[in-house]
Amino acid sequence: MRSTLITGLAAVSIAALAACAPGSTESDSPGAAGPTASGSVDLSTFKGKTITYLYFTDGPDEAATRGLLKEFETKSGGKVDLQIVPFADLQQSLQARLSGGNAPDVARLADLAPFRGDLMDLSGVVGKDYANEFLAGPAAAVKDGDKIVAVPNDLTMNGPFVNVDLFKKAGVPIPTKWNWDEMVAAAKKVQTANKTEAGIAIDKSGHRLSTILSQYGTTMVGKDMTNTLDEAKATKAIDSLLTLIKDGTIPKDFWIESGSKYKGANEIFLAQQAPIYISGNWQVAQFDKTAKFGWQAVPNACSERCGGFPGGKYTVGLSQSKEPQMAAALVQFLNSKESQATMDAESMWLPTRNDLIESKGVTYPTRQADMEVFAADVAETPADTFDAVASPAFGPSATVLVEEFAKAVAGQQDAATTAKNLKAGIDKVIAESK
Repeated sequence: MRSTLITGLAAVSIAALAACAPGSTESDSPGAAGPTASGSVDLSTFKGKTITYLYFTDGPDEAATRGLLKEFETKSGGKVDLQIVPFADLQQSLQARLSGGNAPDVARLADLAPFRGDLMDLSGVVGKDYANEFLAGPAAAVKDGDKIVAVPNDLTMNGPFVNVDLFKKAGVPIPTKWNWDEMVAAAKKVQTANKTEAGIAIDKSGHRLSTILSQYGTTMVGKDMTNTLDEAKATKAIDSLLTLIKDGTIPKDFWIESGSKYKGANEIFLAQQAPIYISGNWQVAQFDKTAKFGWQAVPNACSERCGGFPGGKYTVGLSQSKEPQMAAALVQFLNSKESQATMDAESMWLPTRNDLIESKGVTYPTRQADMEVFAADVAETPADTFDAVASPAFGPSATVLVEEFAKAVAGQQDAATTAKNLKAGIDKVIAESK
């Protein structure tokens, strides 16, 4: 069976196959060099072969993934062993398997940084220009010089939800575009009118706080492991949040874990005790099933800048793979226009492919308008946020942000000191990461 789906791949080279032989070293194994180029792949050459796919699931994506794998197996005659682990165990499990020489062939990752040295160069299969088929931000994260070491599989976008019922009771119109002052004014008016515990709930997360930093004009880290935090802008952003905590618009006890009955900010929103909830598109599927009131996604509020803050997952091939051609072919199959459209629709994900975004090529089974709000904010989101989230230093820096912000909420330091300590903490993270 010939397939035109995958281009840029030659027939499996004799040299590559020879390198699979026992006794070959890691440096001359086919995976270390990546699949060989170039032409169109004959999927039938994978007949009878088996590869493993290490995966974590967010819920509804598991069924969609199994469906796509079955389609790949039908086309190729090969088999994909889907190995699902909890997200919390993913990094430890993969590190252990890499150390033991038992790496999976393909994996789904949220963070490329810990594994960059173990990722297969996919460019021999997907082509040198393949990254141009994806959003520029996520695409930049998967390039390593001329190599393509991952494919952006899904995109997340931070953004607010509003309780439509509470807004209507307060006589406040649902925003189609707003700035920070307008969002705060609406939150306070709806909170007062409905006597809710808070006006705004926000996840206790450095990733979510990074949304506010970006809207005030700064990020924590940039390309090449640089500390990009603008202390003055960070101070302004943090001070804005502290003011809202002091006046009761954002719940203080939730942030300092003192007497709050809520484990997550989503619980505050679902209890109808905050008319605005700043989170992200991954909440849409849950709210569709659990929210007992009218709600909808609305655009991020603008300050110095607009847009949200991105995240996402990647599909990778591992360089230890004994079947690198088949592994790379599966990575490309899972990220074709048709596969992404299917996966995104069934999983309530945002696409990473330009052709799907430009054509609005994903039809969701429900909440189409809400997903389109998040998709529209992708275009509003500054490019440096994609650099920030792709940095190996972002995760540890986000932890520092949460720790320093909690001190400020507890009254132990002011906004300027929080920003200063954050800047120093990021420097330390970067130094330790090199």
